[in-house]
Amino acid sequence: MTDLALAVDLGGTKVEAALVDATGAVVPGSRSRRPTGPRATPDLLQGALIQVVRTVLSGAGDGVVGVGIGSAGPIDHAAGTIAPVNMPALHGMPLRDVVADAVARAGHPDVPVRLGHDGGCLALAESWVGATRDARVSLAFVVSTGIGGGFLIDGRLFAGTTGNAGHLGQLHSDDGVSLERVASGPASVEWAQKQGWAGASGEELAAAAASGDSIARAAIERSARAIGRALADIAALVDVEVFAVGGGFSHVADDYVDLIGAALRDAAALDYARAARVVRSGLGGDGPLIGAAALVLQADRAPA
Repeated sequence: MTDLALAVDLGGTKVEAALVDATGAVVPGSRSRRPTGPRATPDLLQGALIQVVRTVLSGAGDGVVGVGIGSAGPIDHAAGTIAPVNMPALHGMPLRDVVADAVARAGHPDVPVRLGHDGGCLALAESWVGATRDARVSLAFVVSTGIGGGFLIDGRLFAGTTGNAGHLGQLHSDDGVSLERVASGPASVEWAQKQGWAGASGEELAAAAASGDSIARAAIERSARAIGRALADIAALVDVEVFAVGGGFSHVADDYVDLIGAALRDAAALDYARAARVVRSGLGGDGPLIGAAALVLQADRAPA
């Protein structure tokens, strides 16, 4: 049997787990998820983790060689704790130990457990089997409840001093607040509501824009423009070759990724920054799980 990793992804709306094989593919039928949300407590999350881990590992056999966890951050690598920006009740939660305990309860007490922030995990996944495989310098990121990503440089994840590099949602936007508060899915919905739009979700915003609603379309363009301007600055600073865009809100319009690219080119002052490509994620909803698994299955490309 091929080596398998148990991948666990903790995001702003759900915790999800699955088995991923050595080729970087999610094993069909192995996925399990439970809701989280901004009011998630440590007890709620621990219960959800025990459920999804037990469900996934019940059909894993003896092939699991390790566990990779991608979590909303920042994270403390040394302590194995998390401090998610959008889930304040989880600050200080020892996620690595909690997952290790859930795995042991499910009958796998001796496998190694590695923790990384979800943006860095996504970058590993895209560089391994996704849209940035041939790039020397890339940034993969998600636009969803939050905005975050990670850098790959010469085939290795650039994690920074504390392992948290890539939190581009915390860059300051033209409006003086964080990019996340301008361009994320919830922020875009809130802005549209303040302009008189009556909807309540990113899905409704997408449908309204597709039907010709001018406010919904303006909210989408506002988000893409803010992100593109931020990418122009990042491209000038780091000389990025490819940006890969994923996350649920990146599907809010068929041309959303193109709008980001156009905004980057409009804002970039230097030719090499203007030449940076903006592409859609090659992995869709599987990216975070594949990236978590890469902490184990591609360990030589991720900092210890």
